[in-house]
Amino acid sequence: MKKVHLIFIMLATLSFSACKKTSDTASTTPYICTTCKMVPDALAANNSSSKGIYKGVVIGSSGTITFDIANNGTGITAVMIIDSITVNLTSAVTWVAGQVYIAPFTGTLSGQTVTINFSVGATGNTPTVTSSNIPGHPNASLTIIKETSAGLVECFEGNYSTTRPETGTINIILSRTLAIWSGVARKTGTTTTGTAGNGSIVNNQLIDPSQNNNSIGTINGDNLNGSFVDGNGKIVTITGKRTL
Repeated sequence: MKKVHLIFIMLATLSFSACKKTSDTASTTPYICTTCKMVPDALAANNSSSKGIYKGVVIGSSGTITFDIANNGTGITAVMIIDSITVNLTSAVTWVAGQVYIAPFTGTLSGQTVTINFSVGATGNTPTVTSSNIPGHPNASLTIIKETSAGLVECFEGNYSTTRPETGTINIILSRTLAIWSGVARKTGTTTTGTAGNGSIVNNQLIDPSQNNNSIGTINGDNLNGSFVDGNGKIVTITGKRTL
């Protein structure tokens, strides 16, 4: 009986260890954005044109958006994903070479009309969402930039917390190829979106000139994590994942 009891204990211990190892391995598996592009969709012919691909982030709640302005033909569409819900948008405004492109994009969200007004210069400069109406997301803010054939644009959605204390949403747009990044943030409970810095990318570090050229976060694959001390001496911690 003692031998049987001992064997049972050993088997139970091995089983527990195996389960623990599997669980630990699963918990440390890095997040990967399986739907994100690895190369730019933007065509070289559109690099200096209002044609092309524009990507951006949405705050209020949180999401991403991609505009396709006749990038590979004449189709003009946009896709917004907000709170994991996909909204397909279209515009009837025709693109004309050498002219500023201004157009309303419309679609539906939960049976209600979404309208996003888009504007971009004739050479693809200063892309802007001038106004938007997103049902269920009042005072949403959209920040977008143009993708080029040489610069894949990636969007990270995340959160921040501080020892102030304070919490909020922080979304980052970046291009590893061009080694640049820009961020926007909104404090929890408010409707105002502010800048979260911008700068260069060095050795996967987001370098912020406003923070004495210190890193505010590290890009590891499709993950973003970091902490820094702000101008008020408070520690700011950020976490994010690539979603576009």
